[in-house]
Amino acid sequence: QVQLVESGGGLVQPGGSLTLSCAFSGSTFTHYAMSWSRQAPGKERERVGTITVSGVTLNYADSVKGRFTISRDNAKNTVYLQMNSLKPEDTAVYFCHTRGGGYWGQGTQVTVSS
Repeated sequence: QVQLVESGGGLVQPGGSLTLSCAFSGSTFTHYAMSWSRQAPGKERERVGTITVSGVTLNYADSVKGRFTISRDNAKNTVYLQMNSLKPEDTAVYFCHTRGGGYWGQGTQVTVSS
């Protein structure tokens, strides 16, 4: 059974940076493309972007292009979301999940506020 555990969320000031991590266990990490999504209060869930098994990133949301970067370390079974130039509208619960949506983490809260 795949398990995904996010970490690294918190409170950050506008313009700041934060890196989220997602630890994968329970299966073979290199069998799965991975994605990050987020959900802000009162809004629909939005896919932030995807990374393939080989590390190619795909389909960043327009709202995060140029500011967010997804990466993965297959040796550590971990996928990352580097977030720079954070804005208040980036405030959301961030989830990692398998690309197909079969497995999701519990989410980690990111709040961007002064």
